[in-house]
Amino acid sequence: MISLNLCKARQFILLKQGLIGEYRFQGKQGALDYIKQAGCIQFDPVDVCGKNAEITLQSRVKDFKKEHLWELLYKDRELFDYPDKQLSIIPTEYWPYFERLREAARDNLVLYPEIEKHIEKIKTHIKETGPICSSDIELEGTSAWWSSINWSTGGNMLRSVLEQMYSSGDLVVHHKKGTRRFYDLASRHIPHKLLSAAEPLPDDYSHQKWRILRRIGAVGLIWNRPSHAMLGIRNLNNDIRKRIFSELLDEGVISRLSIDGIKDTFYYLSKDEPLIKEVLSDSKLIPRCELIAPLDPLIWDRKLINTIFGFHYLWEIYTPPDKRKYGAYVLPMIWGDRFIGRVEAVCERKKKTLIVKNIWYEDGVKSGKKLQDSVKSCLKRFALFNDCSNLVFACQ
Repeated sequence: MISLNLCKARQFILLKQGLIGEYRFQGKQGALDYIKQAGCIQFDPVDVCGKNAEITLQSRVKDFKKEHLWELLYKDRELFDYPDKQLSIIPTEYWPYFERLREAARDNLVLYPEIEKHIEKIKTHIKETGPICSSDIELEGTSAWWSSINWSTGGNMLRSVLEQMYSSGDLVVHHKKGTRRFYDLASRHIPHKLLSAAEPLPDDYSHQKWRILRRIGAVGLIWNRPSHAMLGIRNLNNDIRKRIFSELLDEGVISRLSIDGIKDTFYYLSKDEPLIKEVLSDSKLIPRCELIAPLDPLIWDRKLINTIFGFHYLWEIYTPPDKRKYGAYVLPMIWGDRFIGRVEAVCERKKKTLIVKNIWYEDGVKSGKKLQDSVKSCLKRFALFNDCSNLVFACQ
């Protein structure tokens, strides 16, 4: 079993994530390559200074532009929207692996006969008129619909029907306008060979195992204990998780790793061993200053990040204003192999201005010229990513 000190463990995680050293991902293809590495990235519609998925990509992908993600989703169809780790963006090649969830959604329909009677009507409407959203037409009745993967539509009948059809694979998201989703027939956008492919995995256990392996690859280094990194894997419990880790070890797909001063054992993809050798070689890894999205794969397991990096992060968007320590939409900031602080930034899009409302540095961070230059360079890039030609520091 390989043993690393804390510094090397941090470098390995960040190197795997593409957040230290030279950029490993570039442009639109780089965005796709990173999402394939992670398996999925989380989608969240809040847009204070970029949406979560966009911020996740801009920190890793050189010359990333927001339209790259839009094109990959809704023009090239290399990606699709669907629940994985909660609402996610997933490589389209994985469509067959989610048939198990779509089947569960179809089984769920028996609970909602009031929805079922509208499905053929909506299919015909979309065939004739094209993509629709939940406010385009009125359907009689209401339905407090819950999906088999746990979200609700309230009482809007058309929204309930659309979400049911989306969950079961009849529809895909055609595009989004703000927070509104427009749906079209999946058969128009998902290649037939994927749409008609059989479920590749024989049972629920195999599916859980496949998804855990993807999550290990997404985080880079993980422990075998309850973790937010495992959210969205149906019916996963401690016994099943432990069995899966044991089997993956026996198969040689994952390997163990220890970190000096930490009693837990950690696990990584065996194919990532060259990255460990790179950090052990003492090769110089160029430090980069980057802002990290609130739902970034790097911090899916915040207890793990606190243990390894000594950084505690709480996304306070759902915290009452009077109880917030920092702000509603605050982004962690890394430099080199450390979390050095957090930034609250807001876009004034009409004025093409990114306002940095506050920067909080971690205790012990020495704010010298080199660090300050890196932070300013990072924020200038972040402003350009948000199509802002002006950068204002309100905290000065």
